Amino acid sequence: MGLLRSKPPLLHIALDQGEGPTVIMIHGIASSSVTFEKLVPMIQDRHRVIAIDLLGFGESPSPEGAEYTLEEHVSALRRTINALGLTSPFVLVGHSMGGLIATRFAAKKARLLSKLVLVSPPIYVSPQALGDPMEKATMGLYLKAYEYLRQNKEFTMRNANVLAKMSPIKNVLEVSERNWRAFTLSLRNLIESQTTISDLARVKVPVEVIYGRLDPFLMHDAGLRIAGQMRGVRVHKVEANDHVIRNRMARIVATSIG
Repeated sequence: MGLLRSKPPLLHIALDQGEGPTVIMIHGIASSSVTFEKLVPMIQDRHRVIAIDLLGFGESPSPEGAEYTLEEHVSALRRTINALGLTSPFVLVGHSMGGLIATRFAAKKARLLSKLVLVSPPIYVSPQALGDPMEKATMGLYLKAYEYLRQNKEFTMRNANVLAKMSPIKNVLEVSERNWRAFTLSLRNLIESQTTISDLARVKVPVEVIYGRLDPFLMHDAGLRIAGQMRGVRVHKVEANDHVIRNRMARIVATSIG
């Protein structure tokens, strides 16, 4: 709660280019604005595209005492967006954990948005809320896996480095000494403990959800299924795509942005 007692820090604006209706993009955990490398060229000819690094990641600050709660992430994002001085509603795009932050922002500041676009969002529900035994067990395994990652630093860093080398986007994944605290606390406070479904129910603008059929973080899609039943929410499943925004997914996201 330390950051909430003082002025939230300004986040790093990694990209601000193009002209037209504004699109603001926020990346996921252990990543940065390079997440949108494939998407930006598809929309920059008709939009002003702004990419922001989240608190503790990319080139954004990692304040001493930050607990990387959802409220802290949203507060820093809100102050950074306010500083842009935008005069018209914008499209907010969130990838992975950024989608959870974007959803809370949209729930609180719907008047600022024209649309919310969630890409590969890990929308999870409590195992206790699931009636199907298989779904309940699968969700429990997800949460145990995340807990293991938080508690085994060397294992997590080593495997993140392997995955980063395999990624089609350079530097899209970083788990290092520099961002370890931001990574573990964000994982615990945002992904493992989340209120995304209830936040989504409060969003008043159109919502587009895009995810890959091969996404290892979304093999359990109970949360996405619930989201897809909400008014104003459209869900798109992309064949032959995983968690990363590859060209095929980027084209669908670009179309969803408009």
